[in-house]
Amino acid sequence: MTRAARRGSTSSRARGSYSRATCAGWSQAGAGLEVILDVVFNHTAEGSESGPTLCFRGIDNAAYYRLQEDRSRYVDDTGCGNTVDLYLPHPLRLVMDSLRYWVQEMHVDGFRFDLAASLARAQDDFSPYSTFLEATGQDPVLSEVKLIAEPWDIGAYDVGQFPAGWSEWNGKFRDTVRDFWRSTPSTLPDLATRISGSRDLYGHGGRRPSASVNIITVHDGFTLADLVSYDSKHNQSNGEDNHDGTNDNRSWNCGVEGPTDDPAVLELRARQRRNFLATLLLSEGAPLLLGGDEFARSQSGNNNAYCQDNELTWLDWNAAAKNSDLIDFTARLCRLREQHPVFRRRQFFSGAPAHEHDRDDLDWYRPDGQPMTPDDWGASFVRSVTMALSGATGDHTRPDDPFLIMLNAWWEPLDFTIPESLRGLPWHVEIDTAAPTAAAGTVDPAAPVRLTGRSLTLLRGTQPAS
Repeated sequence: MTRAARRGSTSSRARGSYSRATCAGWSQAGAGLEVILDVVFNHTAEGSESGPTLCFRGIDNAAYYRLQEDRSRYVDDTGCGNTVDLYLPHPLRLVMDSLRYWVQEMHVDGFRFDLAASLARAQDDFSPYSTFLEATGQDPVLSEVKLIAEPWDIGAYDVGQFPAGWSEWNGKFRDTVRDFWRSTPSTLPDLATRISGSRDLYGHGGRRPSASVNIITVHDGFTLADLVSYDSKHNQSNGEDNHDGTNDNRSWNCGVEGPTDDPAVLELRARQRRNFLATLLLSEGAPLLLGGDEFARSQSGNNNAYCQDNELTWLDWNAAAKNSDLIDFTARLCRLREQHPVFRRRQFFSGAPAHEHDRDDLDWYRPDGQPMTPDDWGASFVRSVTMALSGATGDHTRPDDPFLIMLNAWWEPLDFTIPESLRGLPWHVEIDTAAPTAAAGTVDPAAPVRLTGRSLTLLRGTQPAS
């Protein structure tokens, strides 16, 4: 089976677990939770034309599937051998009825659509005006719930192409953040775009920063612990000679492949995990955190473990106790995000003075405190920057505190300078990925802020009382 097929299998298991949770009669709203159902409408279980007849093939093959010119053979946009054709009326009606059932009868709050690009194909290519997207957009039930696309299939990569009302897994965010923290050259300009909300992808058609579902790790691929511990996949236990699973992991093992007792490597890996978590939770958009990443769950380098039902994929809660410091660090980031609306803006940054502010809502500075120039952005060796948030939330509500996010993907320590125009405020250290348990403290605005190699520091400014 292909990687895409495994993605469908994994999503099917997730769908089942969500269904049971909903059927059990959770009062998820009363608990402050929402249920997002992971649905796999893009293929059925027969595989290719040589597989068994298990589903709609035995009812009316041509009325449900995308077929080649040779009508005995399937079009395969999913990697699973066949593709359900929502351009046709019968499968479209089936899917719409199913979705409405889950909302009206089971009270789920939304859906994540596996390989959604295949659902939004017209007669051939992806189209934002496809029958499926038009149908969900005008449906009085479905247009009121959360619709989240995995915006690709094996033949299309349509990040940013879904219409208003949809959110998308942002694969470009994942790739860029992974590259930045492994110190890939010429990554900084794209990183700035991704962590500020990916306006290039979603700043059109009435969409908001929440259209970007920011991901670093998901059920496909490495866990966060493995992302910083392996350069290559290790899928031998899957029985396919390590041929399955993606080779484009953009990972870095911090100097040793796999388990090690080297304290320097272990410390660097722990810091890198915190760097990824801090970048994810302080970026504009909607963060998606893979369960288990908050306590360093590992799959021993297996990046396609859908077929493993054993210790490799089970959640080991002993690891939660062992890595309670990482859980505490993740909780601190979540509280910061909840308490400060500047990290979850409803509007994109304008780069101009915001309401009730005398400076831009977002500015970028070099480590020496000087504004970034076009030459700075274009220098391939630059791996460090300060992101200055004025505290403007974008919707004319009470201004939030100003923040400085200092990022250093250089492998050696660097001194960062608070920009001269901002030294009149008291500044406090909220997050330092190199010192995760250190108590928050004040900094001298006129003194350098030393950042460890490959680390992130978040400073909060205190606004004078009005």
